[in-house]
Amino acid sequence: MFANLALAALMAIVCVLLHFVGLTLISGYARRHFGRYHARHDLRPQAFVILVTVAAIFAVHTVEIWAYGAAFLLVDPALSLADALYFSIETYTTLGYGDVLLSPDWHLFGATEAMVGLLLIGWSTAYLVAVSGRLHAFAEQNAEE
Repeated sequence: MFANLALAALMAIVCVLLHFVGLTLISGYARRHFGRYHARHDLRPQAFVILVTVAAIFAVHTVEIWAYGAAFLLVDPALSLADALYFSIETYTTLGYGDVLLSPDWHLFGATEAMVGLLLIGWSTAYLVAVSGRLHAFAEQNAEE
């Protein structure tokens, strides 16, 4: 059980750091390239900023899912790469079909990915709300109607 919890804590730290770095890079890029769009009334450039932001957030989550997939391959050599990634995606997103499982010795570690995924998806949602608010995209649209 200690190995499960130790690996779970390590992966949580790694993924939180990856997420922090990812969102920081996205923010820096957005400030440099898209800062001029926040005051415009044309929603097309703002929609582009949102799409780029969502795609970048999706890429950050993908890296985190792959990190967990690699960890699952290390602890359960019976898994194929495809099964490890599939298990990671369904666990990270809390979908949880249950058709692919880790060996019983590592169930606790696998389950903790869901907590990390929930936290990081929530963080991404809050970040996206902040970006949308900074663009004033929805407020300006409503003001014009």
